Amino acid sequence: MSTDTGIDLVTYSPRLPHPITVQVKTNLQSKPGGGKGKLALDWWVPNDTPAHYVALVDLSSESIWFMSPAELRIHAQQQPTGRLHIYMYTDASARPRRSDRLAHLHEFEHFKLSNRVCAVYGT
Repeated sequence: MSTDTGIDLVTYSPRLPHPITVQVKTNLQSKPGGGKGKLALDWWVPNDTPAHYVALVDLSSESIWFMSPAELRIHAQQQPTGRLHIYMYTDASARPRRSDRLAHLHEFEHFKLSNRVCAVYGT
């Protein structure tokens, strides 16, 4: 895309009458949460992303999680004004402060692109 409107990809499926827009957010690898905590992947996403989906990418494992903006608002652990902060602990020994939210990598398995492709693209 030639301008930054919050959409990085426009995808198509022959089974859908309309394109699906995607904003891509990447991580090179896990890092200590808060600078000193347990290892985690994390992404900051604008609360008002215009994309239909946000692809959360971990380059080190070549993993992709695919979430709608509504799903991000539900699962983001932090929501300061205008932004959503979502993280996934890669360290299994991490003990999140709240037990009512997804926090560990394995808890987000449902959102892996390979598990969402049929539902999103109708294939």
